[in-house]
Amino acid sequence: MRVYNVPHGHPTQGASAASCLAALSLHEIDRDMRGTLVPRMETQIVVRFGSMARGGLDAHVLGARQQVHRKLVFGGQRIVVARLRLGTHEAVLGAPASAIAGHTIALEDLWGDSARLFDRFVDARNMAEAAAALEGAISERIGTAQERNVHPRFALEAARRLQSASVDVVAADLGVSARHLRRVFREALGTSPKAFARLTRFHRALRDARQDGRVDWAGIAAAAGYYDQAHLIAEFRAIAGVTPRALVDELRAGPGID
Repeated sequence: MRVYNVPHGHPTQGASAASCLAALSLHEIDRDMRGTLVPRMETQIVVRFGSMARGGLDAHVLGARQQVHRKLVFGGQRIVVARLRLGTHEAVLGAPASAIAGHTIALEDLWGDSARLFDRFVDARNMAEAAAALEGAISERIGTAQERNVHPRFALEAARRLQSASVDVVAADLGVSARHLRRVFREALGTSPKAFARLTRFHRALRDARQDGRVDWAGIAAAAGYYDQAHLIAEFRAIAGVTPRALVDELRAGPGID
């Protein structure tokens, strides 16, 4: 499998696309293999080209997930993946994150005007043009949404603070009840504050482990915010079904979309 990270936020697409895209990537699957989808809080738009897609072309929205997902990925596919920034779900997709979390939804079920975008995909001469078409469509939608001032700033500020403080502390600092914080957080970001903090620790530890050639699990556990190494291992088993080392080896074997 070949993966290409595509620069986004090109001036021709406008600054709004850059503000809501966390990543834009191309995946070329040349043979059948076992795939690993690492869970994320961000929503992803996935466009597939090839015989496995309905009519040779389909597009789906993957909501926030809490568990590693594994599936057989068939060769001969080309895939564009747009990962949205937290808090931009409703502006781009027209639905709150809470309605999308944990689900895979056909893009046309969320975008009533998706036919024009699919025409652009059909006309694309290569994958780079397909990625540009998706970015352009996102830019158009975010521009319309900005006129409605759809920005869950409160939830994003809470998310930032939750990386180093408890729900009760963050709620008190923001001047709201913990119950109100949980409700707004789930509506805007599609998950509970506790689940968000859990997955943030998981990604921090996974990132450090994949960058470190000689993995110091005790040090990684402490740096990521786990009580100890045993807690780190238990969380990885709960989220990925395997030990931290086994997941790192699995992702190195690929393909993994994370």
